[in-house]
Amino acid sequence: MEPQIRKREPKPLKFRHELKFFINRYQHYLISRKLQHLMQRDEHAGPTGEYHIRSLYFDDMHNTALHEKLGGLRDRYKYRIRIYNVEDRIIHFEKKIKRGDYIAKVKASLTRGMYESIVGGDYGVLNVPEKPFLTELYNEMTHKLLRPKVIVDYVREPYVCHNGNVRITFDKDLRTGLHSTDIFNKRLDPVRAIDEDLMILEVKFDEYIPEYIRAALQLDGLNRQSASKYVICRKFLKFNTWEDY
Repeated sequence: MEPQIRKREPKPLKFRHELKFFINRYQHYLISRKLQHLMQRDEHAGPTGEYHIRSLYFDDMHNTALHEKLGGLRDRYKYRIRIYNVEDRIIHFEKKIKRGDYIAKVKASLTRGMYESIVGGDYGVLNVPEKPFLTELYNEMTHKLLRPKVIVDYVREPYVCHNGNVRITFDKDLRTGLHSTDIFNKRLDPVRAIDEDLMILEVKFDEYIPEYIRAALQLDGLNRQSASKYVICRKFLKFNTWEDY
């Protein structure tokens, strides 16, 4: 008798608040100077207080993730592979889930070999019954034709606070990889996707933001935006590939 494969029970999703704002460099200067005295730097940030993020976003044959975001659907999700500082030490396949104003994330680690297989069209490496999320990805790719769509590239300046489990990030120099899907290409020259003076401020927290952080952010004076990096970078291609949308 063959041994029965025991599937792991998926962890319950933990949803958090997420707020996004477009800000300019002057606003960043004022806010970041305050936060440096109120919050800690993320432990993964380098000597400059920043790190580089590059993500390869996926969508299905109907561009469902793109259309749902553009259509304003409040409950949706999207898939991406994410790396840091263009290194393969950490490679995560992630599913970001949004329900109203709340977000949750499911992720699984990949090896460089698994990544190469996936982008090469060999999805069998994801067919792992004891890992439900990988199996979900395998089904999405084989049945819904989930495929790489665009590279999203930027520099992140992160701050953290244990009170309220608050995480504040400034995402700078947002760029798109255009039609390239090789996130490990060190010669990739991504194109700027938003105005040079703009960046995206993201505020994530569990139940509350401590008042001293809220005061430093001056949230009442900021205009909240949806600010989807995926959509910004996909729409950047519209003049060449609008028929795909």
